[in-house]
Amino acid sequence: MADLWFSEYHVINSVKLGLNIKEILHTEETPFQKLEMYRNDTFGVFMTLDGFIQVTEKDEFVYHDMICHPALAVNPSIKKVLIIGGGDGGTAREVARYPHIETIDMVEIDGAVVEACKKYMPSTAGVFSKEPRLNLIIGDGLKFVEEAADGSYDLILVDSTDPAGPGEGLFTVQFYENCYRALKEDGILINQHECAFHPLDAEQMQKAHSKIKKVFPIAKVYGFNIPTYSTGYWYFGFASKKYDPITDLKAEEWEKFGLRTKYYNTDIHTGAFALPNYVKEVLEKA
Repeated sequence: MADLWFSEYHVINSVKLGLNIKEILHTEETPFQKLEMYRNDTFGVFMTLDGFIQVTEKDEFVYHDMICHPALAVNPSIKKVLIIGGGDGGTAREVARYPHIETIDMVEIDGAVVEACKKYMPSTAGVFSKEPRLNLIIGDGLKFVEEAADGSYDLILVDSTDPAGPGEGLFTVQFYENCYRALKEDGILINQHECAFHPLDAEQMQKAHSKIKKVFPIAKVYGFNIPTYSTGYWYFGFASKKYDPITDLKAEEWEKFGLRTKYYNTDIHTGAFALPNYVKEVLEKA
């Protein structure tokens, strides 16, 4: 095969990430986006949507640890979980590691993503065939949350793409208001928050944080290192009706679960909310 490279542009005409393609596994124009799956010697199988890396076999553990475990360490009694997006299965896999969780509803808009990951990335998507508590719904997460009954969930994890294309509606005040309503009185919302270094990403972070702050009384941001995301440092938002992610951390209770994680631990939990000054400045402008 010729010397082929995948390039993700972080700043047009200025900054890009390149991964050598050892094998083209799958390409498809779905009704929602361009789906591609490749193999790279270092990162293994990786999936892109509309030209942006979503998940790689090598570093997916970072993202999936950090979207899931911090909320369970703040409220170890979570029983009902809703995942919006997450078609690769990694978030559901981590949630399913908690035996006390009763139900996991997952709403993914693009069924082609699920099928491709089931075929080419079973390390994340294997959960779809072996987890009886998982209720996978191929449909619109916006509509699902809008129609959800009040107080349906303890935890909502928004495992979305960037705020463009299919993921755009998951970054609106109306969506966050519906999440607030669908959560119980001590409910937690975790959402993708972009990065704060490049101007466009920082602007998207500001907008998302500003909207969440209008809806939730507690809204904080935490970060983590992941090599294949823009700048190598990415953020999630932690929003809750009741819990502060630092003062309400129940480290000893979480550690009793005995989970072996590759990235997350309770020291990382506390440190992740300690933000660099330039990130604080971006959030303060929100």
